[in-house]
This record gives sequence, structure tokens and C-alpha cells, in this order.
Amino acid sequence: MMTVQSFSNTLFADAESPYRDAAYVIFGAPFDGTTSFRAGTRDAPVAIRAASYNFETYLPYYDVNMLDIPFHDMGDMYCDVLPNLVADQVESVVSSLQKDKKIPVMIGGEHSITVGAVRALRPRWYIVCDAHLDLKDEFRGSPFNHDCVTARVAETVKKIIIIGPRSGIREEFAEAREKYLLYTADDVFERGMTEILDEIAGLIGDDSVYLSIDADAIDCCITPGLGTPEPFGLTPRDIQSVIKRIAKNVVGFDYVEVLPTDAGETAIVAAHLIREFIAEHYHARSG
Repeated sequence: MMTVQSFSNTLFADAESPYRDAAYVIFGAPFDGTTSFRAGTRDAPVAIRAASYNFETYLPYYDVNMLDIPFHDMGDMYCDVLPNLVADQVESVVSSLQKDKKIPVMIGGEHSITVGAVRALRPRWYIVCDAHLDLKDEFRGSPFNHDCVTARVAETVKKIIIIGPRSGIREEFAEAREKYLLYTADDVFERGMTEILDEIAGLIGDDSVYLSIDADAIDCCITPGLGTPEPFGLTPRDIQSVIKRIAKNVVGFDYVEVLPTDAGETAIVAAHLIREFIAEHYHARSG
């Protein structure tokens, strides 16, 4: 009889629960059809999964072993060519996960994929960490361009919080300040993330939240594997703080816009923060 061994696979590390038992379900949406500077974010789900094998299963902050958390990796979608159709595909997948009472954890791909997930879940709040405002109504011929994601999300969710932007046209910043809650990267640097998160927590209370992390929210000098890099941004610790404070309210989560052309720093950070979200959400809901 053959001795039972452990074999590697291409799924997220420690995602060993069968779908029926899982509270969290990871899936990739490897689409980058509207990228506007550097292409290649479609390769991120594979790179982030590979990076996830770098870590020990135990997370000391939460005193939890990832192997004890019921989460499943479905693999990657076969994405259509047009961004509006990909949004429809994501909406269908997330709607099915919601029906089965799973928390969706989506790995991009570009940021346009978020639109479909938000349409499916219809949370009370949309919180996004991003270097860009993404409030253009149309860009390069498509209202579903990744530069339009917040504008499209706003058609579903009216309460929007944007953390970390430092790039955009004057009109976008004026709109964001008028309609939404805006904390620029400079605000975070000057006020500190703790004070800002205290303010946000007081506003959202127990309401449902969709949390979207665009990798370029983090300073490109720290994680250079980005399609649209911007300096003077947030730190991985800032994003970790957002996740720790907001996760208990989250009904859907994504990590997007990693471009795995660096030495692996950006995918490593992404993989760890995905684990942080799952662990924090599980810890908050179990405690």
C-alpha cells in the first residue's frame, strides 16, 4: 500500500475544506482587459496562490491555525473578453456564493471585476483602499474600465469610503469630497490610520460592508508589482489595520491589481493580507 504523502497544488495554501463545509470561498478573476498602463494583472491569482505557501499555518495575533478555518478555493473563472460581461460573470458567481451562505474572497485581476461582486451583495457600505478615485464615467470607450469602478459601484451603493487616493483629476476629487467620505494618503499620513478607522467604525456601526483592496493603495516603493504604480502611498501595515478593524462587517472581500513582475513582494503582501482577512473575520464572528 502506498504511504500517504502531501502533494502541492495550485490552490491557495491551507484551503482544504470541501465547498459544502466552507464558510469562505476564494476564487480568481484573472481579467485585465482594460488595464491602462502596464498589463498582466491576469497573472496575479496564480502568483498570489504560489506566494501563500510561504507562510506558516498559525497566525499568532489571532491565535488561530488557518487549517482550522473552513475555507475553500474554487480556482479561477474563465473570463469573457469584455469587461461588462466579466462583471456579469462575477455577479453570477458571487450571487451563488451568497445563496450558499459563503463569504466570497475574490482575487484579481483588474479592479473592474469588483463591480459584479458589489451588484450581487448590495452591501450598505463600500470601502475601498486605492491610489486612484476611479470615478470616471467612461474611459477609453468603456464605462466598465478599471478607471470607472467606483463610479459603477456608486450605481448600487451610495455610502462609499475611499482610503489612500493620491491620483486623479480635479473634478474627481471634488466629486469624491462632495458625495463620499474621502481619506487621502496624505490624510492617513497626517492623522494616522487609527484615528481615521475610529471615525469610520463610528459611522458604519453594524452595517454590512464590501471591502476592496487595490494593491496600488500601497506605496509602489514598497510593493512595486503594480499596473498603475503611485509613490507616497499607504503601507502594508495600514491595510492590515483596515482589515482588522472592518472585517467583522464584511460580506465580500477582494484584492486586485497585483502585477507579478517584481521579485514577489507584492504577491507576498497580497497573500498575507488575504489570510489576515479570513482569520480576522473568522475570529470576530467566532468570538
